[in-house]
Amino acid sequence: MKSGMKSFYLALTLIGVSACSPAYAVPATAKNEATAQLSTPAENGAAKAPALKAADPKTVDVNDGVVSINTANAEELARVINGVGLKKAQSIVSYREEYGPFKELDQLQEVPGIGSALVERNRAHLKL
Repeated sequence: MKSGMKSFYLALTLIGVSACSPAYAVPATAKNEATAQLSTPAENGAAKAPALKAADPKTVDVNDGVVSINTANAEELARVINGVGLKKAQSIVSYREEYGPFKELDQLQEVPGIGSALVERNRAHLKL
């Protein structure tokens, strides 16, 4: 009798555990949203094309990869300057807003986190 009851409870437990497993699966709507975010390169290019045209032509010279440190926004600085991420680029913009436009490229060394090696490495990509 005891072994029959143990078998019954074991079977009941296994059925209960297996019935709960679908609760751990990702809902169908989340799967659809994830696949909807994946798109073809043509769709991405079409979405980014207007943003590139909206950029100020004086800020970044696309052909040369040169950026003006006095007019570029943080995203443009981070994209063009090697070794500068978005956080350092925001520091450059904040420094420029606080102290005014840069008069020479070496003034970048006054920005916290920007050293002489970084300025020298990127001198060809920078302009006033």
